[in-house]
Amino acid sequence: MLIKGRAISKGIGEGALLSSSEAISFLGGVDPKRGVVIEKGHPLEGKCVVGKVLLFPRGKGSTVGSYVMLQLKKNGAAPAAIINLEAEPIIAVGAIISGIPMVDKLEKDPYAILRDGMKTKVNGESGIVEVHGI
Repeated sequence: MLIKGRAISKGIGEGALLSSSEAISFLGGVDPKRGVVIEKGHPLEGKCVVGKVLLFPRGKGSTVGSYVMLQLKKNGAAPAAIINLEAEPIIAVGAIISGIPMVDKLEKDPYAILRDGMKTKVNGESGIVEVHGI
């Protein structure tokens, strides 16, 4: 299945989908060395984002979160790609400076279609999300 969205950060990334219905703060919410969500009480607490296509509604928190995303990339601990309902500056800038493909504003509700573990490919050039296993 192909789903059209808006391209935010260039590149192509693919991996198993990991989703959260809650916003993510990369500053203090994700360990930049291991790529593990460490925010207490977050639905993804203890989950690893490394190599995953990470679906979440939007970012939250400090603008320093963009640089935490860059540190994740430098440490080989970044997600393969990001899908947001609507990008905001912290996550968009983080994805762009880190070279993490990112799209938002999908034409279909991703939470109604996508499930954790689905093989997902994000094309940050065209805005197309390709999903297998539907």
